[in-house]
Amino acid sequence: MEKLVSMKGITKTFPGVLALDQVDFELEAGEVMALLGENGAGKSTLMKVLSGIHGRDAGELCILGKNYGDLSPKSAREAGVAIIHQEMNLCNQLTVAENIFLGRERRHGIFLDNAAMNREAEKYLEELGISVPADRIAGELQVSRQQMVEIAKALSVQARILIMDEPTSALSSREIEELFRIIRKLKEQGHGIVYISHRLDELSHIADRVSIMRDGRMVSSGSFSEYSMDHIISLMVGREIREQYPRIDCAKGRKIFEVKNLNAGRKVRNISFSLYEGEIVGIAGLMGAGRTELTRAIFGADPRESGSFYLDEREIRIERPDDAIRAGIVLAPEDRRKDGLCTRLSIRQNLALPNLDRICRGFGVIDSRRERALCREAIENLKVKAPGLETEAGLLSGGNQQKIVVGKWLLRNSRLVIFDEPTRGIDVGAKVEIYQLMNRLKKQGIGVLFVSSEMPELMGLADRILVICDGRITGELSAAEASQSEILKLATAFEKKI
Repeated sequence: MEKLVSMKGITKTFPGVLALDQVDFELEAGEVMALLGENGAGKSTLMKVLSGIHGRDAGELCILGKNYGDLSPKSAREAGVAIIHQEMNLCNQLTVAENIFLGRERRHGIFLDNAAMNREAEKYLEELGISVPADRIAGELQVSRQQMVEIAKALSVQARILIMDEPTSALSSREIEELFRIIRKLKEQGHGIVYISHRLDELSHIADRVSIMRDGRMVSSGSFSEYSMDHIISLMVGREIREQYPRIDCAKGRKIFEVKNLNAGRKVRNISFSLYEGEIVGIAGLMGAGRTELTRAIFGADPRESGSFYLDEREIRIERPDDAIRAGIVLAPEDRRKDGLCTRLSIRQNLALPNLDRICRGFGVIDSRRERALCREAIENLKVKAPGLETEAGLLSGGNQQKIVVGKWLLRNSRLVIFDEPTRGIDVGAKVEIYQLMNRLKKQGIGVLFVSSEMPELMGLADRILVICDGRITGELSAAEASQSEILKLATAFEKKI
């Protein structure tokens, strides 16, 4: 097989951090290489070296048989390397064709040749088996279609090496199947694909080989068929995780929270349910079913048309998020970077923002000693891995960012914590820590409501699962009753079970 990439002894340091330590990595034509590791293991840094974003301090880099010294993003693209980021890298206001040819526009004299760009763009999309009008505005497309535009863009620059970073994190199961079809087609055409994912269950469908990183080192590499899932996890985290879903049993206590006949837009229709002390309630459903809209309506982020909320048997009014926060209801949102964190602010500032009433003295002056004591307590309790309180929140790994999002609310003695996709885009070890946090809240008698697209996660942690389809609850399943097939039946409204 043709060797597309050979990296030997790659070393990269940042101030005070050895990010890559003598890493070897290879990619061959016509294969999918799964690159695995916890957040902070060095996967992204290694791929940024390959794509020219970061330089290297030592090591050899060979692409398509040619040795490269200094590699810029431009020279990496010219060498045939393309990276498809987890967060789409398109200009939402431009058309599909304009995005594909951005910086390489086709011209007719001094004018843009839009007709030629549209024809060529549609040719690349047809190669992928995708029907998307080339003159459509990119921002109007679904995430899955935007991803296909990114792949078509890579093909338009004759890229042989495609790096896919968490490509399925925001896709439905049907869209994931479509992506896998595209990946298999690219393999047949001789492309090499580096596939970075925390969804280990996907790998059996597409991965040919696997490379596993930990603490900046390549700890193992080989044929995917040689590894069991437990072996992969233990290599990633450097320890054995005995229970992926560490469920604990608690006695069911009194009713904490109740929703009655809630209506909020098209995606939340006549929703009613209760939540008790000592239980975790999961919310299942297909993408677009109304799960996130339900959490936002409860939190007051979206307006409700009708319905009532009861906390500890007393009716409460929630018109805005500050009403919910004062009542003790808090939300860790689906998009933690956009809606849950101020990424340019420090850990300390993020933790302090919703708790100013607890750390201010007279005339709104912040008590710095009190602030630091509370923030230190939060990061110690949640085991946040960071150099210090002044570290910029946006520089943390996904798992540590999620802990900050939750930690700021736990400083307020909340009664109900709502998690929307709490483990999306975080590694196996960090997932288990989030599960343990949810269990601690459950044990303390704090209500836990969580949305997840991962059915094994719901079945492994939730005491009850509410299933939503088209904005309505179509069923409620106990932990004993829940199965993937039963959840899917209710999620597609094949059968109603209330």
